Amino acid sequence: MSKSPRQQAVTPLCKRGAGGIFQRGFTLIELIVVIIIVVVMAGLFINRMLFYVEQAEKTAMETVAGSIQSALTMQYGEILTRGKPSDVAALAQDNPINWLQKKPRNYAGEFYDPTPLSVESGNWMFDLKTRDLIYVLRNADNFKPGRDGKKWVRFHVVVSHELSRLPSLQDAPAELTGIVLAPVEPYAWF
Repeated sequence: MSKSPRQQAVTPLCKRGAGGIFQRGFTLIELIVVIIIVVVMAGLFINRMLFYVEQAEKTAMETVAGSIQSALTMQYGEILTRGKPSDVAALAQDNPINWLQKKPRNYAGEFYDPTPLSVESGNWMFDLKTRDLIYVLRNADNFKPGRDGKKWVRFHVVVSHELSRLPSLQDAPAELTGIVLAPVEPYAWF
């Protein structure tokens, strides 16, 4: 039995399904609620993703600094092995990137008295004036800079000397005891 055009126009939006229960699609309110939930979840995901990107940048910077510290220790050991502790002063003035077997991809070069805008963020550079190795941050939402207020981390070589503990050498000049790559100013990143 076919329906007349009038009966087809009056067909309800709800259809009777199995067991006599009415079934229908999403209402506009349900659709809006689902969209809001998806948008909130996406916002949380993006926020967390940016946090982890910044964490990864900090880890990469610390890894390069650790590699430079290892290279510095090897250079220091070589100087002591040769019996030339006077060469440590020259080592402290050298560009630390020169000690690495391979320069980092994000090393921009040497600059005289640079600013954070001298290189693209996320890069290393060497300051020829202060003899500091500098990392310019790309993601600095959780970074608290030092006294200069700039979003970079400056490293320099610190040479340690100590007076001898032996009574017979109390009048002798301080002895060379170590060398490290250290931040110029304390900073907080996370």
